[in-house]
Amino acid sequence: MSKENLSNIDKLWERIQSRKGSSSSESYTVQLLESGEKFCADKVLEEAQEVREAVKGKSKEDVAYESADLLYHLLVLWEALGISPNDVYDELKKRESTSGIKEKQGRSNS
Repeated sequence: MSKENLSNIDKLWERIQSRKGSSSSESYTVQLLESGEKFCADKVLEEAQEVREAVKGKSKEDVAYESADLLYHLLVLWEALGISPNDVYDELKKRESTSGIKEKQGRSNS
């Protein structure tokens, strides 16, 4: 994966940030944010379901398309909750040397 691809998340984040001052009649992002955190979370769930359905159809193109929608809606949810990509990057960094199995076991014991 190239650094250019990784920066696409940051570019999308910047685009979402730039829309915040727009009118809801001009920006879908603003419409989502004005609908509130729960609505944004529901949209993430809806988009995840669309990814799941695309997987059933076994079309890589459809999975990629729906995944892009899911990422967009996830970033809008982050904005609604006051979370930045850097917050998520920091969490991923903490997990780099942790086995997923051990991490899950640690959660179930707490």
